Formats: sequence, structure tokens, C-alpha cells
Amino acid sequence: MIQKLLFAIFLVSFTSFSQQDSRLYDIIDDVSAERIKNDVKTLADFGTRHTLSDTVSDTRGIGAARRWIKTEFDKISENCGDCLKVFYQKDLVKKGDGNRIVHDVWVVNVVAVQRGTKYPNRYIIMSGDIDSRVSDPVDFTSDSPGANDNASGMAGTIEAAKVLSNYKFENSVIYVGLSGEEQGLYGGKGLAAHANEQGWEIIGILNNDMIGNISGVDGVIDNRTFRIFSEPVPPTETERQRNARRFYGGEVDGISRQLARYVHKTTKTYMPEMNPMMIYRLDRFGRGGHHRPFNDAGFPGIRIMEAHENYTQQHQDIRVEDGIAYGDVFEHVNFPYAKKLTAVNAINLASLAWAPPSPKNVAIGGIVEASARLEWDAVEGAVNYRIYWRDTTSPTWDNNRLVGNVTEATLDGIVIDNFFFGVAAVGANGHESVVVFPNKIKR
Repeated sequence: MIQKLLFAIFLVSFTSFSQQDSRLYDIIDDVSAERIKNDVKTLADFGTRHTLSDTVSDTRGIGAARRWIKTEFDKISENCGDCLKVFYQKDLVKKGDGNRIVHDVWVVNVVAVQRGTKYPNRYIIMSGDIDSRVSDPVDFTSDSPGANDNASGMAGTIEAAKVLSNYKFENSVIYVGLSGEEQGLYGGKGLAAHANEQGWEIIGILNNDMIGNISGVDGVIDNRTFRIFSEPVPPTETERQRNARRFYGGEVDGISRQLARYVHKTTKTYMPEMNPMMIYRLDRFGRGGHHRPFNDAGFPGIRIMEAHENYTQQHQDIRVEDGIAYGDVFEHVNFPYAKKLTAVNAINLASLAWAPPSPKNVAIGGIVEASARLEWDAVEGAVNYRIYWRDTTSPTWDNNRLVGNVTEATLDGIVIDNFFFGVAAVGANGHESVVVFPNKIKR
């Protein structure tokens, strides 16, 4: 009898731990490589999408491209009963504001908001870049198809909207095409400022910049690996927070790093064939992406992209030189791979949009004790909480325990000195919030 009871307890515990949402598998299956291919072709065929390019033509330049993107979002909204609010968000950037702005220009983002049913002011964002460039960053007339950089990310964002618009979420989801990336991340700066002005609560931004190349300049061909770039701690942290980290840890546990871990975990759960690489760096060495302006504003943000870049196919004039075909052209994009990375985004958007908010005021204690003690504020919509812990040298949350619908718990026998800890809220549907690293000391 006791053995049966213990087995039943184990079974319930195992079921809770391994609970998966079959809808996420449906979302993966619904992402279409063919639709992504068609959208990349359309974007590449605008000739150039340089931020300073033609805005009047209906067939060439960034004006035509952004109007087409808005039309696509409008079609998606029409098909889902006006479930998307689609609008332009723009800012005037003056000549001389940076050495890549050679004349005044409106930097225009195309935004589509899928409003949440329970937390409409909480937003998870997926972005792609509209603009493209050739070798000279101020050359706004030469052909610059930008098929991989970054029509692939923009097409993936449109495709995620097509798939996820068939569902309802508790949190809001934003699909956005950002402009001005190659000129100085202006689109991201503008939308981050808009988010602050509107009082948006940003769960995080998944910035997709080049998700269609599998053949690297290093000679590696890989259609399963991708990189997740994230900064260690926010640049907005206070001097007091910096000083506290010397004693309590958290050097690699900022809000963007937790978002990266979330994407890693969700991907390994639902797409185990994929190989997500967490890169402990804001972006590639000395380079930038459109998640950075959100990080600068204090929001969580990461970059999702291919693992093996080919530098002959990005930021290049179209030409053949020494037998090498340079240029970011349509023929170089691998669409089955772009589908996979779009699916990675879609399942993480959905999981976060279905999850309750993260716990606040997470405190930890257990100094000179044999157990770690944690407490947190109750979260609306949470029916359970999960405590995570890991070795201080581990990049991922490797241990966890469901502790019930409580606001404090003790991990007996787990010495606080030897691990890092975090807490996530769990909804009735099994979806979890992003993990929160303790920000207070429990006395």
C-alpha cells in the first residue's frame, strides 16, 4: 500500500514536471517554409530597402517595402477578425545625427499588436529588420536585396503573426518590422522610447537578425544550431545593485540572460533536434542589433540568429571577385532552416503569452544554514511556483522543484553557498513565467 502511494506521488510529480502543451507542437507544424520563401522573395525584389532609399515608388525602396509589410499584417488581422492593431510608429532623424544619416529621414516601424485577454499591457515582442545595405552604409541607391540580412527575420516575423493569430493569449504579442538598423539602430530606439511613453510592461523582445543561412564562411554547414545572444545584467542597474552582486552573485543572471535561458529550455523541450547556443555576450564582437536599444532602456531583450555567418553574403556589393559571388541574394537563403528558427520564436512567444507574470520581490536566505529559503509575492493567475537552482558555473537551470501555490519554500539540504537560485510562476495551463533571480536577502 505504501509503495503504491509513493508511486502515485511520484507519478503526479513527474507528470507536473513533464507537462507539455500540445498546441506548441501544432504551432511548430503550422509554420510554413514556403510562405517564408515567398515573403523573402517579395522583400528582396524591392531592389533596395536602405533606410534612406526611395519612399515614393510602389516597387522599389523602403517605402514600398514597409507598405507591403503593413498590408500583410492587415490581411492577417482581417483573417482573424481584426485581432491585430496595425500601425506605423515613426521618428524623424535629422541629417548628421550619426555619420550614416546623410539626409533627414523618417525612420518608420510597422507594428502589429495582438492584444492579450488578461494582461493587455504586458507585451512579448518579435522583431525583424526592414532595411538592408551594401558595402557602403550610405549607398542608398545600389541594389541591396538583403535576402538573409534581414528579409529572413522580417519574413519570419510575418509568418509568426500568421500562425499565432489563430490563438488567443493572456498577454499581448507584438510583431514588428524595425527600420534604421543599419544606420544606427534607430527603429529600435524609437519603439523602445514609444514603449516607455505608453507605459508598456515588456516581458521581452526576441530580435531576429539573419535566420536563413546554414553555410558559414568557416566552412561549417549546420541546419540545426542557432545562437542566442544576451547581455549579463542590465545597463540600467544601480550602483547599489552592482555592489550587492559582489557578495550575493548574479553576474550572469540579469533579465535578458533569464529570457535567453527561457528560450533555450522551451526549445530543448519542444524541438529537441535543435541545438540552441547561449552566447554570453550582448551581440557579436563589436557589432550591434535591434535588441540593444531595448536593453539600453532597461527591457529584457535577446538576439536569435544563425550559428555560422557567411561574411561574403552580408553588407556586400553584388559582384563576383576572385571566383567568389558576393552579395546577400535570394539564392543563398535556406528556407527549411528559416522555418525552424521561426518556429523557435513562435513557441516561445506563445508560451510566454500564455504564462502568468513573473514573481516580484523574490528574497533568499540561508546564510550559515543547511538549507536555502526563498519567498516572493503572490502572482495573479499563478497556481503553482517552481524553484530553480543550478551550479554557479552552469549556464542553464538544471534542477527544479514545484512547491505548490505558496509564497515561500525551503530547500532542505541545499546549501545556499554552492548554487544560484530563481523562482518562476506557473499558470493553470502549465506555462511558466521567466525565472526571477532573487533581488532581496531574507533574514
